[in-house]
Amino acid sequence: MMPPNTYTLIDPQTGNLAFRICSFQDAGNYEDIQRLNHYSLIWIKTGKGTLYADFSSIVFEGDTLFSFSPYQPFKLDIKGKTEGVVLNFHPDFFCIHKHQEEVACNGVLFNNIYEPPFVKINESSKTKLELLTVQMTEELGNSELAQYELLVSYLKIFLITVSRLKAQQQLEVKELARGIKEPFVLQNLKNYIETHFRTKHSAADYADMLAISPKGLARATKSHFNKTLSDMITERIIIEAKRELYLTNKTVKEIAYELGYTDEYYFSRFFKKNVEISPQRYRETVGFARGARPV
Repeated sequence: MMPPNTYTLIDPQTGNLAFRICSFQDAGNYEDIQRLNHYSLIWIKTGKGTLYADFSSIVFEGDTLFSFSPYQPFKLDIKGKTEGVVLNFHPDFFCIHKHQEEVACNGVLFNNIYEPPFVKINESSKTKLELLTVQMTEELGNSELAQYELLVSYLKIFLITVSRLKAQQQLEVKELARGIKEPFVLQNLKNYIETHFRTKHSAADYADMLAISPKGLARATKSHFNKTLSDMITERIIIEAKRELYLTNKTVKEIAYELGYTDEYYFSRFFKKNVEISPQRYRETVGFARGARPV
């Protein structure tokens, strides 16, 4: 059940959620594993706890914003009182893949297996984001001409602001890590995964390419990324599969083959194990088959 101070825009073509914003003082809705068919931005303004997302856990405090893609598993374990804001939007309402050049949030806020799915909100960004949430709430309170276009504009500014902030924080972390040998090895690992994830699916393949022992690489990835290399490879394959299911009309068999799986049914089981729904069901609820509104 959503909090009473929730404002929702429904897609008139499907009758499903298009866009929603709500403020909350109880994060109980997120205590169980969530796998939502839309994007979620959860801004914890006050409070602290632990985020469990994909294959890792992260301890956090106030003024932290989390970002999750459709069907990305997560849950929040909040300690004590909390206050926050949630933004939800369906890909039919705003597709980050189609608008990558405009907002550049794909690979920064969303679909990044190498960085945790959160950003710390500083004071200067906080003022801008709070104003945007007020503007979006007010716009959802009326249904005047061009409501959709104005909400998308506010959402774009919100995403750009948070993406810039996270990119800056990532840069600062890299500067602090300069001169340490391990991140260079892991940078090569990231390059290799991006180049070979369609054809090389085992951790041993990447250990061979890096000329490092599998155990040594396992320790490095667990220490730096807080997840195993096998988990990272799996996440990268799933992200690409979701993208293909959303953006194209390729058959599941074609997508499986392009991702290195000759057995369509093995790939479907692999996808369902990690997403908890079949590739076809994902397409029906999120992707190309929905006939998304052109934006």
